[in-house]
Amino acid sequence: MIYVFKFIANLILPPGCFIILVIVLGVLQYRREKKIAKLPLIIAALIYITSIPLTANFMIHSLEYKFSQPSKLNGDVIVMLGGGATLSSPDLSGAGNLSGSSANRLLTTARLHNKTNLPIIISGGSVYGEIGSEAEIAKRQLIDLGISEKDIIAEDKSRTTTENAIYTSKIMENHHFLKPILVTSAFHMDRSIINFTSANIKNVIPYPSDYFTNAKLTIGFKSFVPNASSFDTTVIALHEYLGMLQLWIKTII
Repeated sequence: MIYVFKFIANLILPPGCFIILVIVLGVLQYRREKKIAKLPLIIAALIYITSIPLTANFMIHSLEYKFSQPSKLNGDVIVMLGGGATLSSPDLSGAGNLSGSSANRLLTTARLHNKTNLPIIISGGSVYGEIGSEAEIAKRQLIDLGISEKDIIAEDKSRTTTENAIYTSKIMENHHFLKPILVTSAFHMDRSIINFTSANIKNVIPYPSDYFTNAKLTIGFKSFVPNASSFDTTVIALHEYLGMLQLWIKTII
């Protein structure tokens, strides 16, 4: 019974309700004009396809499992990329919190530090005025987790993945780091590696975290039920593909 309630809830909440609304509009137009309303049906189909787990998981899975976590951690510095933050939300030791993806990256970074005792570079500034400085928030929270401040370097100027790589490259050069263990969300790793390589950081050790999907995808009834989180996941995947397309275009112009 619980699955029936979940199914109904997904149809009531966006984007399910939008799909139903567009289909109803198409039916009403057909009854009035006696011809198939192609545009509403196309819109409904597009919303449906982009908001089901089957599409979302397939698209992001191909990004997440291009790199695997290494068994040997023989780098000389851990580099964590930011992924969003709030400016003034309450926290234990101040104001501002990392978003879900950033928080997952932070947890992985802290665990890697405890295992390797390597220094940490946190890369991420404030992209918009209402967003907090990711590097400063992450630094404060890592200190709360017991990591020494002397082991943390905050790079708080970058606003994009390209700038993450450029500014991190300068810090690595100043501190004579040569082999970074790169921590970011698994879906973001491919584009990050491209940017870091372009910034002349050649020995990157990818350490993906913050996974959306299991290693092995499965298909069931739930895979075809539209929901908002799947729509968000599809958009995240499309954003990554678009970003890599932009980088490829830059190389050929």
